[in-house]
Amino acid sequence: MTHPDAGIGEDRPGSAGEHALQEACGTRDRADRFYREQMSDRVNEHMREFISRMEMVFVGTSDAGGECDVTFRAGPAGFVRVLDSTTLAWPEYRGNGVLASAGNMTENPHVGLLFMDFVQDLVGLHVNGAASLVAAEEFRARYPEVDVDTDIPGRRPERWVVVDVEEAYIHCSKHVPRMVPVPRTRAWGTDDRKKKGGDAFGVAAERGLRTASASR
Repeated sequence: MTHPDAGIGEDRPGSAGEHALQEACGTRDRADRFYREQMSDRVNEHMREFISRMEMVFVGTSDAGGECDVTFRAGPAGFVRVLDSTTLAWPEYRGNGVLASAGNMTENPHVGLLFMDFVQDLVGLHVNGAASLVAAEEFRARYPEVDVDTDIPGRRPERWVVVDVEEAYIHCSKHVPRMVPVPRTRAWGTDDRKKKGGDAFGVAAERGLRTASASR
């Protein structure tokens, strides 16, 4: 991919599909201005500071056949580490055992991340890149300078997701709602099924199943 700072030429950022729609809709000039002024192939210092304050990120993945999935990750501010200007990482803890996002990453490394600030800046940051799964001990050996035991006391990551950054760009504030944070009523990283939501959408009940959380 051509670095956006090099100018917009034939090797324009973005997909063939978006380029075709830009031509059809007459938005190529606006798109080129966005590519030139807002897109980067690295995480700059402003983005690094922004990520260090984020307590959530939305993660988009797809399998080898293009079937998509979007998930949500959250943790104490800065749980997504900026290892350097082209590398991000976050810890993965014990979950429901499905491993949908991680499974997709093993088939198709392309990931799309969206960090949203609903409180202070009212903007978002898109980061697209290639993800790899790194075992916890391997991550510790590879990045000894990262304190891996401070995020959630008493819990250890099972693995880390490491993302090689390819694109980073703003999500504008035009329609971002302002929200007011409130104190959490439970600790980060609970493994209690009922506290995690249990059968909130009634799927197990529809199927006549008795969940583990309901039996407590």
